[in-house]
Amino acid sequence: MQDESTPVAVPAAGPERHWFEQLDAGNFTIQRCAACAKHVFYPRTQCVHCGSDRLEWVRPCGRGTVYSATIIRNKPEDGGDRNLSLIDLEEGVRMMGCVQGVHAHAVRIGMAVSARIERQDGKAIVVWDAKTQGGAP
Repeated sequence: MQDESTPVAVPAAGPERHWFEQLDAGNFTIQRCAACAKHVFYPRTQCVHCGSDRLEWVRPCGRGTVYSATIIRNKPEDGGDRNLSLIDLEEGVRMMGCVQGVHAHAVRIGMAVSARIERQDGKAIVVWDAKTQGGAP
């Protein structure tokens, strides 16, 4: 079992490695198929929609909507409750992550969020900032 402070090993090769390297460099990218123009996430070698291997890397707009959310309960001395959410990006892919800027119990299905890259334990990850009705987090 891996402890939370142990960094996740970066894959040796392939699209997953490219994705992690781009995140580490501060670039949030996903794949788009040049054959069918649909977006793909998690990084792959073939399009899940049409089977083409003509996948290119693009920057998503970074806007999304909470599809589902759950609360992970922790002791207060371990940081307290946190959320784990599935986010639907405007490009049509779904990602998992933590919504920040609101209490874990305030994350709601349909909530607008925006992506940003944050470093945690030396690793770059995508986190989601909650948007208020006025558009600011």
